[in-house]
Amino acid sequence: MKTVLLLTLSFFMAAGALAHTPQEKGLAIAEEADKRGEGYQDSQVKLRMVLIDNNGDESPRQMRVKTLEGAAEEGDKSLMIFDTPRDQKGVAMLTYTHKAKPDDQWLYLPALKRVKKISSRNKSGPFVGSEFAFEDISSQEVEKYDYKYLRDETVDGKKMFVVERDPKDKYSGYTRQVAWIDQEEYRVWKIDFYDRKNDLLKTLENKDFKQYLDQYWRPSLSVMQNHQTGKATRLEYEAYEFKVGLDERAFTKNSLKRAR
Repeated sequence: MKTVLLLTLSFFMAAGALAHTPQEKGLAIAEEADKRGEGYQDSQVKLRMVLIDNNGDESPRQMRVKTLEGAAEEGDKSLMIFDTPRDQKGVAMLTYTHKAKPDDQWLYLPALKRVKKISSRNKSGPFVGSEFAFEDISSQEVEKYDYKYLRDETVDGKKMFVVERDPKDKYSGYTRQVAWIDQEEYRVWKIDFYDRKNDLLKTLENKDFKQYLDQYWRPSLSVMQNHQTGKATRLEYEAYEFKVGLDERAFTKNSLKRAR
């Protein structure tokens, strides 16, 4: 508790000294949130993805997600592997997140025995029929956005920063995103996504946060609601593990074909 209080006090002292404009304060909040997630090394988690159509009918998928923390100028690397449904078993997605250039993403389709590179121009497209775009499932590195602090809000008794972040990637499907970040632990509870016409497109809500290794907060449930189609996608996380010994060899294009 003492550590949290000291960290929070230090942050506000730094913010008060350095963050003079809404842009500087927005960036300072994003950097503090990122700093609190550093040092996890690697992780893996079981994931249930549920596609929900505009009639409320559900279509579940089971998958596993492995992540390797980035170092220096490189962002995180992640590997998503589908276990069900049967016709998607073995489908795998590899993502290299970069801080200063567009991410690299590859999709392996076992039916075609082929690794497909996802073009930067197609990152706004839907990921396997879900309401998540390819760009949504990349690591959200601080350097990928311009920031602006908007206001403070209290939501469900929690004091929140409300921060706008504008993607720097010209091929992003969004003009801007508005995020609600709690002022105690810097967890992202909600993001509104605005499309290229600046209309509200989707809302992501993260719920049921749990803390791991006395430091790292992760949601147990994430729901992406598409306001324009009425569809939604629910992500249910189970059995998070950290520092399990993953290394670069698990995150290569060849590893996609072996990922079963």
